[in-house]
Amino acid sequence: MRKQDSFFELPAVKGIQAGMPYYSVMCPLDIVTKLFSYNDSSLSPDMRAQRILNKQRIPEMKEYILSNKNCYVFSALTASIDGDLEFVANKNSSSGYLKIAMNSRIIINDGQHRRAAIEAALQECPELRHEDISIVLYYDLGLKRSQQMFTDLNRYAARPTMSLNILYDNRDEFSVLIKECINEIPMFFGNVENEKSTISNRSKALFTLSAIFHASRDLIKGAPINDDETKKTIVSFWDAVSHNMLPWVSVKSKTISPVEFRRDYICAHAITLRALGGLGNALNNERNASDNWNDKLTFLQNINWSKNSKELQGLVMVNGRISCSRNNQKAFTEYLIEKARLENMSGTVTI
Repeated sequence: MRKQDSFFELPAVKGIQAGMPYYSVMCPLDIVTKLFSYNDSSLSPDMRAQRILNKQRIPEMKEYILSNKNCYVFSALTASIDGDLEFVANKNSSSGYLKIAMNSRIIINDGQHRRAAIEAALQECPELRHEDISIVLYYDLGLKRSQQMFTDLNRYAARPTMSLNILYDNRDEFSVLIKECINEIPMFFGNVENEKSTISNRSKALFTLSAIFHASRDLIKGAPINDDETKKTIVSFWDAVSHNMLPWVSVKSKTISPVEFRRDYICAHAITLRALGGLGNALNNERNASDNWNDKLTFLQNINWSKNSKELQGLVMVNGRISCSRNNQKAFTEYLIEKARLENMSGTVTI
């Protein structure tokens, strides 16, 4: 980047979209923090072209950059420019550099939180100023056009499912751990929906990756993640559950189909996995509980897991539907803990 008395020069590529020229430029991070104008948050929404900056999001995004300086990824910002600019092309090429007047007004249409996070990260790590981010620049054709750009850019945006995030996350320690564990648990291996957070009616999958992730995190709450004993606990616990949860045994042996499993039994759903995880965490307060999970969980064989079970009405089933509210989740976990306590009265279980 070259900085002259009255303008910036940034490497750029010129393109045409909807019959109008636009530019993709490479911008040093320290210039990004100075380049953009903000919509006044005191203005009414109909007079702005962007949502109000949510400052609570910035610390997490900043920490992401600082914790992953060698592998962070930020997508391009999208902005509209109102001011003098000149594209100087290389010979017979659509690439060159863009001369932007320093008094130009440039408004972010998409990426204001990324820009704010970059600014916060630079305050703690000034050497990041030598890195770049791409900016897609359009001509500013007025407020109505900028508002329409914001709508269009966000119209088809769809966040990936939690399951897919876990599947592709090779940085988060617990995401990596739970994928390793699943490969060692016969009940889960080959039976997990890895892309979606819900299972379609005709799917052969039995559980979602996100449900196993959250339930297992409940199970080992308070324990170090990068510990061999933690992995052993997760694998041995779910293996013991799979031998004592009779509907699981039936679907694994193909006595019932996955469709019947999901349709007829509460133990096919995430709320049960989360409750089991909470139960396991409570049981694990006893020393060496993970050495005899099977003995601790035999009581699961005595529970009627049918959705028609009178005992589960109002607890998990409300008006004929599964209720996954926080209160129902907590009540279901406490129900299983109490069942374990009653079944193990003769032992020394500390829950």
